[in-house]
Amino acid sequence: MRDIQFTPSQIRYLKLLRREYKTIQEASAELAHLRAIQKLPKGTEHFLSDLHGEHGAFLHMLHNASGVIKRKINDLYGNLLSTHERDMLATLIYYPDEKLALLKRQNVVNNEWYRLTIYRLIEVCRVCSVKYTRKRVRNAMPKDMGALIEELMSADNTPDKDGYYREVMQSILETGQADALIIAFSRVIQALAIDRLHIIGDIFDRGPRADLIMDALAEYHQVDIQWGNHDIVWMGAAALSEVCIAQIILTSVKYANLETLEIGYGISLRPLATLANCYIDDPCDAFHTKDNGEELHEDEMELARMHKAAAILQFKLEGQLIQRHPEYDMEQRRLLHRIDYENKTVEIDGQVYPLKDGSFPTIDPADPYALTSLEREVMDKLVLEFAHSEKLQRHVQFLYSAGGMYLRCNGNLLYHGCIPMEEDGTFAVIPVSAQSDLRGRAAIDAADKLARQGFFAPLGQKKRQDGQDFMWYLWCGANSPLFGKDKMATFERYLVTDKKTHEENKNSYYKFQNDEATALRILSEFGLSENGFIINGHVPVKLALGERPVRAGGRLLVIDGGMSRAYQPVTGIAGYTLIFTSHELNLVAHQPFESTAAAISSEQDIHSVQSLVKSMPRRLLIEDTDDGEDLRDRIEDLMALITAYRSGVIKEARG
Repeated sequence: MRDIQFTPSQIRYLKLLRREYKTIQEASAELAHLRAIQKLPKGTEHFLSDLHGEHGAFLHMLHNASGVIKRKINDLYGNLLSTHERDMLATLIYYPDEKLALLKRQNVVNNEWYRLTIYRLIEVCRVCSVKYTRKRVRNAMPKDMGALIEELMSADNTPDKDGYYREVMQSILETGQADALIIAFSRVIQALAIDRLHIIGDIFDRGPRADLIMDALAEYHQVDIQWGNHDIVWMGAAALSEVCIAQIILTSVKYANLETLEIGYGISLRPLATLANCYIDDPCDAFHTKDNGEELHEDEMELARMHKAAAILQFKLEGQLIQRHPEYDMEQRRLLHRIDYENKTVEIDGQVYPLKDGSFPTIDPADPYALTSLEREVMDKLVLEFAHSEKLQRHVQFLYSAGGMYLRCNGNLLYHGCIPMEEDGTFAVIPVSAQSDLRGRAAIDAADKLARQGFFAPLGQKKRQDGQDFMWYLWCGANSPLFGKDKMATFERYLVTDKKTHEENKNSYYKFQNDEATALRILSEFGLSENGFIINGHVPVKLALGERPVRAGGRLLVIDGGMSRAYQPVTGIAGYTLIFTSHELNLVAHQPFESTAAAISSEQDIHSVQSLVKSMPRRLLIEDTDDGEDLRDRIEDLMALITAYRSGVIKEARG
């Protein structure tokens, strides 16, 4: 044997590895196993973006694997079962508890139905499991029924075991375990249909229950999240940034969407209602959540008053933050001191405009950004509400552990918004500090670090305050990679009639979105080859106006298809799923989701249309992926351990 020299640090590492593989035989067996895994097909990845609290539609896409499960059922049973039978089987897999209860009420369920249904679920589960290791399939099974499911899936239907499997099925029925088995099989099928889930930002805001989406993601078997601007402001609020808290409340009240805050996270808006009493005699015309010409009832008027109170509080806190950070170059967004309170006008970019609303009882013209004593009291109470929301804090911890500003995965680059650019296409400076001139990947890495600092640095330290403030910048700053516009014209939209002031100009990145050379330059900036894809969301693809999701010569895929109902009139669809299998890259366009109740009772699935983006030149294997690279490193370590054992550098750990 060739004499191999190990450094002291290598020997220390190999001694740690010996705890897992105590002998040459154990290490060799694991090495053979890992080499075999490399030759399996890569797992199926699903990419979704801009969920915006639409929990019903998102959870249905998760349950039906964006139509993948229905396609597998049709492949198996298209010539054997009727459309109704296939739809019933699919719905049972999506919602096993609820569908079983409904079928029982309809007197559909009997022993023969159980036998047929369990047999069909076994077949679907086998199809979903063919490209996984037995260990991966076993891990998807519930512990209490895993052995039984594995036994049924391994049935070979030979005459020698025919009686054995008949007796297993009879025992399942006699012991009343058929329901539990159907539910377990359905969960396993769902887990195997998607190997890895990528969420390209904006889980929060607009839709009713972002917290239910977060519950599902936190329990998912393999998921990563690229933060969106609507996510980062919630993260800042959980970090106890006052300006981010004010923004969350303003957005929630603006869209009359209080369920996530009050029901999901248990955060009371009573303090804001108290502050809204300052506007009891104010019609708050600019702050009505809807304007359909009808007279507003008292609840709607209270919401309008709360809306105005939140907006003024937000303008004050933003003004204070911008003054703290001249490097953000946002002084033009401090507008309260530019109001002529007597003449009810405001100066914006050197031009004077009349205000739609000139009643500001909580603003002191001599010190317009100062909070009143009542505003200070309300803000303190709201900070405590966010600090004490255990569920929100847990969800944001998950966003940090599973997420980031971007992700490089299997040769592709995932990010929510943009890579900020100047007009000439060069990367723009992102103001991560007063002294920094970082651009491109280095700047976004620094932004990621700052966002973590805002949550994890000790309370009271300047580092934490700076991190929190930068999270607000990521929400709406001109060179934020999560925002991508020159300003957020909230003040103007509320208070200025002239719509020229409402314009929010997109970053130059969007001018270059169809330029393949720019896409390749971005991939190179992040250390990826020209064979990769950029996958992002943030800006809805306006199919109704002729826009297309595949851009830059096929290098850039924009997958915000308008899952949020507010965007569907211009997108013409209700969301995209990008599906990356071992054979091809497909884009699935979804039609609107009616409701979970309709899906269960009427077996209404989301109608989806799949289109091919690219066929792979050959079937991709695990050895072609990031996991394959990790496996190669592990194999090298095991080879070194075996060599160390055989050379006597390290002794096997017998017994």
